[in-house]
Amino acid sequence: MVKERMVGFELRTVNNLIKRYIDAKRPPELDCSTGIHGWALHFFYENRDKDVFQRDFEQRFSIRRSTATNMLKLMEKNGLINRVAVDCDARLKKIVLTEKAIKINKMIINDIEKCEENLRNGIEKEELDSFFNTLDKIKANLEV
Repeated sequence: MVKERMVGFELRTVNNLIKRYIDAKRPPELDCSTGIHGWALHFFYENRDKDVFQRDFEQRFSIRRSTATNMLKLMEKNGLINRVAVDCDARLKKIVLTEKAIKINKMIINDIEKCEENLRNGIEKEELDSFFNTLDKIKANLEV
């Protein structure tokens, strides 16, 4: 009897491989951070013209509040971000990249592009479209 491949197991395996790839390529300036910090920096950089708050970060990365809090605290401690109060509500703190983070982001963009190129190698556009369509359905199935 041939056992059917399990979607969750395969996704977890690919996730581990991507994490290993990113960690191996991580700039030395991020040596005390994890690979996800690079993706986070890139997200903040891409949205630097907007007010981005912790809840935006949580939603984009599908992470819990406590996880986001711990990540942002470490990024702040490492001099990558600042949390700045906004005029309309003293409780809200927008996330602003430091100059150090902006410099690092240039390296991260290059690494993300190389990783993405590597991931897409040998895969046709139609296959990618189907893959992303399937991923969207899987994510919708898992949303609580």
